Amino acid sequence: MVITYYGISCFKIQSGDTTLAIDPFDKESGLTPPRFRTDIALTTHNHSNHNNIDSLADKEDINVFKITGPGEYEIHGIQIHGVSSFHDAKEGKEKGKNTIYIITWENLRIVHLGDYGENTLRDEIHEAIGTPDILFVPVGGGDTIDAEMATKLINQIEPRIIIPMHYKIPGLKEKISGVEVFMKEMGEKSIPEERLTIKKSAVPTDSQKIIVLKTP
Repeated sequence: MVITYYGISCFKIQSGDTTLAIDPFDKESGLTPPRFRTDIALTTHNHSNHNNIDSLADKEDINVFKITGPGEYEIHGIQIHGVSSFHDAKEGKEKGKNTIYIITWENLRIVHLGDYGENTLRDEIHEAIGTPDILFVPVGGGDTIDAEMATKLINQIEPRIIIPMHYKIPGLKEKISGVEVFMKEMGEKSIPEERLTIKKSAVPTDSQKIIVLKTP
């Protein structure tokens, strides 16, 4: 399995002939929209920074399986569970719907939090997430959790591999913090990697690893 990061919350996950995309963004973000062929496309919420599925493939390609909200799905041997949450849930106010996706593929449990912004981890969400092999977690603040809150969440969830997302990169219009703030909060240093190539046997069982991915 190969994981590539495009910025904001957008990832491409490939294994064999199957490609899954999460949260493609449009040009209003300030970034060049991702464009690649995909079999499955997930959207965590209806915002132009997360729902630009049409950019991924030619408009003639009508075979993309689109998932835009909570539910149970299975396609190409991949199990996908969408769980409802909120973003920008500050001061006790629940504002803005968000979908967390739990993806089971090649025996890997992959969790994408989308624009998760809740102050506390609800029991039902914690139970659904379980212990991820890979956790995509927002860290830049704004309409979602910041570095401090992300660190607390990670300590509760205890994922094996952590991939930060939704942080400031060159060109992005949204005013959020850079990934270095999160790395400092975690007390870690990391050299960004082009992409992550991973299989179940390579997932650490008794430690955590943070992997920062470069954008194209």
